[in-house]
Amino acid sequence: MARALHPLLLVWFLLLLLLTATVAASFLFSGIVGFAIGVSIAAVKAGLIYWRYMHLDEEEPLLRIAALAAAAWLMILLVFLCADDLTRAL
Repeated sequence: MARALHPLLLVWFLLLLLLTATVAASFLFSGIVGFAIGVSIAAVKAGLIYWRYMHLDEEEPLLRIAALAAAAWLMILLVFLCADDLTRAL
């Protein structure tokens, strides 16, 4: 009978696959499409790290909601930062 991979090793392997996808996408796509693909892959990698390495899969639902709210708040701040930077004169 085959033994299943340890969950940490599985997530690590998925992160390596996503890293190769990021490198491949940087060579294949450029412009806004490449940026969108890169940010999407980065969000998936951050989600995997949040879920497994920060042990959110073992925590109670309230802590999961707090972590999701913190990530959402960070994204809101980054969007406003980009909007501020784009509206300033050079």
